[in-house]
Amino acid sequence: MSRNTLNTLKEFTISGKKAKFYSLPALEKSLGVNISRLPVSIRVVLESVLRNVDGKKVTEEHVKQVASWAPTAERTEEIPFVVARVVLQDFTGVPLLADLAAMRNVAYKMGVNAKKIEPLVPVDLVVDHSVTIDHFREPKALDLNMKLEFSRNNERYQFMKWGMQAFDTFGVVPPGFGIVHQVNLEYLARGVHKDGNGVYYPDSLVGTDSHTTMINGIGVVGWGVGGIEAEAGMLGQPVYFLTPDVIGVNLTGVLREGCTATDLVLTITEMLRKAKVVGKFVEFFGEGTETLSVTDRATIGNMAPEYGATMGFFPVDDATIEYFEGTGRTKEEIAAFQAYFKAQGMYGIPKAGEIDYTRVLELNLSDVTPSLAGPKRPQDRIEIGHVKNTFTELFSKPTSENGFNKKAEDLNATYTTTNGVHVKNGDVLIAAITSCTNTSNPSVLLAAGLLAKKAVEAGLTVAPHIKTSLAPGSRVVTEYLTAAGLLPYLEQLGFGVTAYGCTTCIGNAGDLTPELNAAITTNDIVASAVLSGNRNFEARIHPNIRSNFLASPPLVVAYAIAGNMTVDLMTQPVGKGKDGKDVYLGDIWPTSKEIAKLMKFAMNAKVFKSNYADVKGNPGKLWEHVSSTEGQVYNWPASTYIAEPPFFEGFEMTPKQTDPNITGARALGVFGDSITTDHISPAGSIKEDGPAGKWLKENGVMKADFNSYGSRRGNHEIMMRGTFANVRIKNKMIPPKADGSAVEGGITIHQPSGEQLSIYDAAMKYVAAGTPTMVFGGEEYGTGSSRDWAAKGTQLLGVKAVIVRSFERIHRSNLVGMGVLPLQFIGDDSVESLGITGKETYDLKGLDGDIKPQQLATLVINREDGSSQEVKVLLRIDTPIEVDYYKHGGILPFVLRQLLAA
Repeated sequence: MSRNTLNTLKEFTISGKKAKFYSLPALEKSLGVNISRLPVSIRVVLESVLRNVDGKKVTEEHVKQVASWAPTAERTEEIPFVVARVVLQDFTGVPLLADLAAMRNVAYKMGVNAKKIEPLVPVDLVVDHSVTIDHFREPKALDLNMKLEFSRNNERYQFMKWGMQAFDTFGVVPPGFGIVHQVNLEYLARGVHKDGNGVYYPDSLVGTDSHTTMINGIGVVGWGVGGIEAEAGMLGQPVYFLTPDVIGVNLTGVLREGCTATDLVLTITEMLRKAKVVGKFVEFFGEGTETLSVTDRATIGNMAPEYGATMGFFPVDDATIEYFEGTGRTKEEIAAFQAYFKAQGMYGIPKAGEIDYTRVLELNLSDVTPSLAGPKRPQDRIEIGHVKNTFTELFSKPTSENGFNKKAEDLNATYTTTNGVHVKNGDVLIAAITSCTNTSNPSVLLAAGLLAKKAVEAGLTVAPHIKTSLAPGSRVVTEYLTAAGLLPYLEQLGFGVTAYGCTTCIGNAGDLTPELNAAITTNDIVASAVLSGNRNFEARIHPNIRSNFLASPPLVVAYAIAGNMTVDLMTQPVGKGKDGKDVYLGDIWPTSKEIAKLMKFAMNAKVFKSNYADVKGNPGKLWEHVSSTEGQVYNWPASTYIAEPPFFEGFEMTPKQTDPNITGARALGVFGDSITTDHISPAGSIKEDGPAGKWLKENGVMKADFNSYGSRRGNHEIMMRGTFANVRIKNKMIPPKADGSAVEGGITIHQPSGEQLSIYDAAMKYVAAGTPTMVFGGEEYGTGSSRDWAAKGTQLLGVKAVIVRSFERIHRSNLVGMGVLPLQFIGDDSVESLGITGKETYDLKGLDGDIKPQQLATLVINREDGSSQEVKVLLRIDTPIEVDYYKHGGILPFVLRQLLAA
């Protein structure tokens, strides 16, 4: 039976029938606060808090706190947010499933019914991160890549299939359907839900991928968390977070002819990064917002991690309803969706002045210009007319200024591979239409197809050595590109469908030819990749490609044709067509009318229904060729892919007393600004001569079968060996090269021996000696994907504390969730100002007794000359519940103790 908390359980009407809901208008009357002026995103959170009052985890006091949200109040209160569901992708989902299986092992050994460990909310895992672009520019590339995917990942897929039968609320969308966020947008999201008591409530979720925020485009409150947090959420814990600031973004005007949603999102990313919205909700409103299609909104929501926000939220309106109709949701679902949001007073895009925001930013859509972002970060937007000059300048700038530290005169040098291919600096060697960010948006994909059509008709081609690919986030894309008659033209330029998955955007671009790799490494060529993705961090796309640009799908095709980033597409021809005639970008760029004419092919409800029919209707059919074990407790067969996690070794119902103070620590690494989870977490290919590669060979795995780190996230032995092993990470403990440039790679100096070792090998020496370690860094430590292993690997390497200038939201939370102390320098203090070199020893004191959220501690720096310096640092355990997590040794032991005690 439902509680009638604060007399808010009311009725509303769906198609003439009565239904129940927790009414925010009724709450407004009950509390006498002006809820209707709260940001819509806060109201959705408020409804969850109201509906889930149980007097323990969620109380009426929590309801009153959220209802009294003030735009500029001090943020000290934490919100217990109970989500409607959880979504996972396979790279993060497999280790999460392994943790659940390990919890069941603990329960079984303690004589407790293993079924006590069961997700309490629906969980969907979408397999999208595993496929690699091995085959391309050949007719059967898609089939060949999928066959390789299944052969490489069979052990992982067997484990997932076991999970489907072991857990009642755990479902899997198998390989070949698409990317989790596009599948979520097109199919998994249902608008509103109804509980067992007949109470309707809005969709909400957390997902184990940063770009879960794509769902914000259809009015769903949700964001990316680490699998550590998601696991707790699905096992009954609310997702706790500090009451957020909400930044309103007032969009005015309309996009100019020739501008795409990609150009808009790159502009917004640049603008909001500068506005410092990290950890805040961003909510879009105004007349310009109303002009955007739902897929444009989803594109903007998707890149919230790139501009640093927790969410990029768009309220529900008529466009949202039209999208649900066009994607095949049922009439009953749509009617409930619309009626519910209208009854709550949350329907429609707010006008300027209707909502009280912490701060309001303005953007006139007509100011947006065609742009790319790069070559190393998504917020570094470049107008298309400045790309040539920017690349030329960065080519000879030092790495400290984001450059490539090359001699200017080498820019135009030509190098020849052993098989006769000519390569220059700036050459585009990978061009990929990929990533949910853009492949969920029919307007930019149809634009790419139209540009390809015009290019082919003009006689333009793409050089055969460029690795081109089209990897949509949904099979629906192939259907509408085929129906519109555009796919053959894309195929003629090399952009045939090669996979349905994240591919190039998450580092699964596949390798270049041996000849190209040899030419690049021998001559230190600065080669380029252009992709329609959301991330272009160093070494993410390919370890040998140092210059990576994000661009709209049509610009990906255009730059593939041009072949080099020093071609100015605004003034120079894209290439030579028939009879040697110069063809310019304006000659082949599609008009908005041409795109609009083909949109009818993209929003076909029958196609969407047919595509997803078997996902829930007959999932066994989709996995029938994958063999697996059965039972409620996993038997952990020998595997280099899946291993029982070590996080519950020695588990007892009472947590051991831990002293957060640290004495005699050594630095495992000293890093600069913008260290991303791509730098920290194992990602991409596994080096044969690195610790992980050596371990695989010792365990009988051939180099050809290494697969990627992402596919092996279910095995901690590999992952801890790959932590901090990125080929582009720069540890300041390592002396620079003779030319002054930084040495790259996951190496460190072991102290006091002075021996240069891999970070893994040094860490194991420290662990064996009982020496605690710390990691130091600069601004924006932990930006990027919500990778658990950036925190799990840090913990398994024996790191007790990470001390930096600032943290990105998810990684800070994950460190706490793994029992690692996150600490922040105060004021102007930094590695540089304090002269930290990594040769010192360090003490941390002042955390005696019960630690408090965001309390001050003292870092003692003990130098080689016998002197010492004490500085205050801020403990970034931000909330009371995080204190509990830390005391229990992390969030997973905390939740397991609660479940077993119930």
